[in-house]
Amino acid sequence: MVESFDPKSLQQWWPKPATPRPIVIFGAGSIVGDAHLPAYKKAGFPVAGIYDPNREKAEALASQWGVRAFASQEEAVAVENAIFDLATPPAAHVSILKLLPKGSFALIQKPMGSDLAGATEILKICRERDIQAAVNFQLRFAPMMLALKDAVAKGLLGEVVDFDAWLALATPWGLWSFLKGLPRIEIAMHSIHYLDFIRGLLGNPLGVHAKTLGHPNHDVAQTRTAAILDYGDKVRCVVSVNHDHDFGRKFQACEFRISGTEGAAYVKLGVNLDYPRGEPDELWIRPAGGQDWVQVPLEGAWFPDAFENRMANLQRFATGEDELLIGSVEDAWQTMALVEAAYESCASPATPLAKLPEA
Repeated sequence: MVESFDPKSLQQWWPKPATPRPIVIFGAGSIVGDAHLPAYKKAGFPVAGIYDPNREKAEALASQWGVRAFASQEEAVAVENAIFDLATPPAAHVSILKLLPKGSFALIQKPMGSDLAGATEILKICRERDIQAAVNFQLRFAPMMLALKDAVAKGLLGEVVDFDAWLALATPWGLWSFLKGLPRIEIAMHSIHYLDFIRGLLGNPLGVHAKTLGHPNHDVAQTRTAAILDYGDKVRCVVSVNHDHDFGRKFQACEFRISGTEGAAYVKLGVNLDYPRGEPDELWIRPAGGQDWVQVPLEGAWFPDAFENRMANLQRFATGEDELLIGSVEDAWQTMALVEAAYESCASPATPLAKLPEA
C-alpha cells in the first residue's frame, strides 16, 4: 500500500545533456517544422542544419527557423560530432545510414523500415557501421507516459493486470498524401506507437491476435484495428482503434486505461482529438490505498515535448551521461516484429465456428 501520493513527484522530463551535440536533420516535412524544430529550440539543442532532396523546401524551413540548408547529403554528413536526425520516409533510411560516418549517433523516424525485412536491413547496417541509433517511437517520452511509467515503477498501481487502448475518432487522412496507395497504414504508421509503448511497459507479448481493415468511405488501406496482445493468463491487453468515428466530438475517445492489482490509471491522448489542433493530454491516477482519482498536473504534451525528451536520451547516451539508449534499433526491431505478427495474424483465417448438427 502506498501511504501518500504526490502527483507532482512523478517524472515527466528526461534530464538534459550537459553539452548537447549539433543536430543534422534529414528531411523537411511537416513533422520537422511541427515537432522536431520546436522541441529542439525549446530544449536549447543546437541544430546545425537541414537537408532535403527538395532544396527549395529545405531552404524555406531553414530560413523560418534560422538554420542552415545543406546543399547535399555529403555536406550534411560532414558536420563533426553530430547527432543525425533522419526525419525521412522508411524507404530512405537505408541509403542515408550508409552515408553516415562509422560510429555515428542517429535518430531514425518510425517506422523502422516499411516492414520487418526493412527493419532487419536497418539493424544490420547499424551493426556493421557501429551506428548507435534509436527509433523515434517518441510516445514513450511524452510527459504523461513518462509519469505513467514512473507511477507503475513506484508501485502506485500494484501489479499491472489490464491494459486497454481505446480510440474512436475522426482522423483527417487527407493531410498525409504520401499514405495513398501504401499497403500498410493503420498498424504500421499509427498504432505502432501504442504497441511500442505497451512493449516498453509490459515487455514483449507471447503473440498477438489482430484484425485491421479499411472503411467504405475512403481509399486508405486500413483505418480500423482490433488487437489482443497475449501476455499469458495474468495480463489482459487490448487495442481497439477506429479512425472513422466521424459523428461529432461528443462520444469520440483516445485513451488508455491501465489497471493494477491495487490501483489504476487513465490517460487521454489529446493530440489525436480534433487533429491537428488537438486537446490537452490528461493523466489520472487512483493510487494503491487511495479512495479517489488524482489528476497529475502535466508540464507538457506529446507534441512537441516527447521529441525533446527522446532527443535528450540520445544526446546523453552519446556523451556517456545515460547508460541505456531507450528504443535502440535492437529494441525497436522487436516492435517491428510485433507489427509484422499483427499483419500475419490478420492474414490468417480465424477459428471457424462449429456447424450445427443435422437433425
